[in-house]
Amino acid sequence: MNILIWHVHGSWTTAFVQGEHRYLIPVDSSRSADGLGRAQTYAWPSSAVEVTADQAADEPVDVVVLQRPHELELAERWLWGRRPGRDLPAVYVEHNAPQARIADMRHPVADRDDLTVVHVTHFNALFWDCGSTRTRVIEHGIPDPGEHYTGEMARCAAVINDAPRRGRVTGTDLLPEFRKAAPVDLFGMRSEPLDGIDLPQDRLHKEMARRRVYLHPVRWTSLGLSLIEAMYLGMPVVALGTTEVSEAVPPEAGVVSNRMERLQAGLRELIAQPDRAREAGRAARRSARRRFGVDRFLSDWNRLLEEVA
Repeated sequence: MNILIWHVHGSWTTAFVQGEHRYLIPVDSSRSADGLGRAQTYAWPSSAVEVTADQAADEPVDVVVLQRPHELELAERWLWGRRPGRDLPAVYVEHNAPQARIADMRHPVADRDDLTVVHVTHFNALFWDCGSTRTRVIEHGIPDPGEHYTGEMARCAAVINDAPRRGRVTGTDLLPEFRKAAPVDLFGMRSEPLDGIDLPQDRLHKEMARRRVYLHPVRWTSLGLSLIEAMYLGMPVVALGTTEVSEAVPPEAGVVSNRMERLQAGLRELIAQPDRAREAGRAARRSARRRFGVDRFLSDWNRLLEEVA
């Protein structure tokens, strides 16, 4: 099957292109947001093929995977008038939790009989109003990065991309409160004003795993892949109990709460007790491998793609 998909979210797309299909990845001369092409810092298989707009026009596309509202029009331009949903089977992956008042959480492709919206968490499916559009939940899955946890540094790792801009959504403003309990190293792209550390994925995982605890201060986003990656690495977790986190992080894997004092106490305890931290990290890894395996993820996607195609 030939699948046209824009490279939008590196970690999620890395898992998606591990499947059995041929993945057409739009690329332009400037590698802009609408033509990023293949990942430069992730390992992608040769079946993920870059295509220019001219090349895409001649490709026998079987399914279009959309991830942003403007891609409906963008795909039609790249495919020379072939419209996703109308002329070609299409699904819309909704990566995010809705950012609005509950009464206004209407999805951009609500009430369309030619698309299927795929949510990455059950929480997102519950909160988005998709009207009569068909919906499906396919939870995250990632290739196992390995159990790299050492916890040798009595510090926490937090991963937030665009931390200054995203602010309260990602809990960037909570970092000073957490730093009263333990040192926190912030990793992520475009977080330099906050002394963030931007590393390629392979180095990021190793540096995260040297920290004793993974801190997830996020208030309101979808279930972050960095959280799942940390669990795979074998890191214990301290996280806000918002959105899907309370379902994804079992009690034995760390501390999940919406009480700041409880979260701070959890950080202190895990930092002070390396053996307990390691035990919690092993529980986190077991849970992540059981729930967020890439084979299950690809199997779920294969079933849906066969249905829509």
